[in-house]
Amino acid sequence: MKTVIYPQTSDYPAICTRPHIDLQQLNSTVEAVLNDVKERGDAAVLEYEARFDHVDLDALQVTEEEIEAACSEVPPSLWDALVLAHQNIRKFHESQVFHGEKVETAAGVVCWQKATAIEKVGLYVPGGTAPLLSTVLMLATPAKIAGCREIVLCTPPGRDGKIHPAILAAARIAGVSRIYKAGGVQAVGAMAYGTESVPKVYKIFGPGNQYVMAAKQHVSLHDVAIDMPAGPSEVCIIADESSNARFVAADLLSQAEHGADSQVLLISTSQEKISEVESELQEQLSQLPRKSFAEKALENSTIVLVHDTDEAMQLSNAYAPEHLILATADYEQLAEKVSNAGSVFLGQYACESAGDYASGTNHTLPTHGYATAYSGVNLDSFIKKVTFQHLTPAGIKSIGRAVELMAENEGLHAHKNAMTVRTENLRQ
Repeated sequence: MKTVIYPQTSDYPAICTRPHIDLQQLNSTVEAVLNDVKERGDAAVLEYEARFDHVDLDALQVTEEEIEAACSEVPPSLWDALVLAHQNIRKFHESQVFHGEKVETAAGVVCWQKATAIEKVGLYVPGGTAPLLSTVLMLATPAKIAGCREIVLCTPPGRDGKIHPAILAAARIAGVSRIYKAGGVQAVGAMAYGTESVPKVYKIFGPGNQYVMAAKQHVSLHDVAIDMPAGPSEVCIIADESSNARFVAADLLSQAEHGADSQVLLISTSQEKISEVESELQEQLSQLPRKSFAEKALENSTIVLVHDTDEAMQLSNAYAPEHLILATADYEQLAEKVSNAGSVFLGQYACESAGDYASGTNHTLPTHGYATAYSGVNLDSFIKKVTFQHLTPAGIKSIGRAVELMAENEGLHAHKNAMTVRTENLRQ
């Protein structure tokens, strides 16, 4: 990790720069695969599974027998952990249920909103270097609460043609409708366009590698909605002299191990604490099975020494991290100053892993600085809010003339007339 000492505000853009990705070749590949899936459906998906996931499949859909067998393979301790996490995620997202109220905006004019579920949603769950069984719960649980009629899940199989048993167990617990053996760009294309086996959905959710993210953004231009633009995982930690260096190092590495293109940022008010964290990083890094991923991620990462926590928060808000850990003594005061972050973890014991798995909050979050404008996935992500209005004759009298004048001044005379014929009718 490189170190920056007491930066000026003008230095923030350089500190906040994410790893550069050359998208030209990537986008060309993504577009070709998507077009092929759009034209040839299942046949194209099966061919790309053989090419990219190195597996020959007879069919894409997971059978009920495969799900039952997978559930029986999951150790009881892991099954219980999945159930516990599901309960907490469900409890947190149920608290977000929308209750619309009717509002009389003027005499005889009543307006309200109604929340209605997105009928068909597609969930993408990575299964390459790490089978993200937790993502199944994070996406399917709020989809079920929202009332989505069809919940379709795509995840890449192993070379044996099977999906990781825990992913199928999590899908069963969370109530997924259909599961398909498909990964990467071809999975995104299948859900966006529909194939003989995979139904077309209205919105696609879920994380993935650079190719998956590029595919989601491509199909979102014309064909289907997506949860958010996103990139590699990241964390920002603010530490002071009271912080536990062992904890801080562990949290940095928990994000760094995601992949070589991940990034971590440590902002501290204490040079001594920075030195302690650097020592802990080396010790803990040597013990990681995914050491090579974490090492490369740390090369993209930065440690920043600042004068005080106010300056730390200014830099953090400029960075707009996916995950923000406030590991300081004054974390409650700093929490009030957060404006840009996907999910925030307060105090010494709120490790980012808790949010990734079982605290109840959602771990599908905006990355690459998109936290300046996007929220993480929540119950609202799976619903639409439809507005209603009802006007009585009294309502026409309340707002009729205003409508006519505004329409006339916009030059939209048919709009004016739609109100005028009603006002005239009331005079008869």
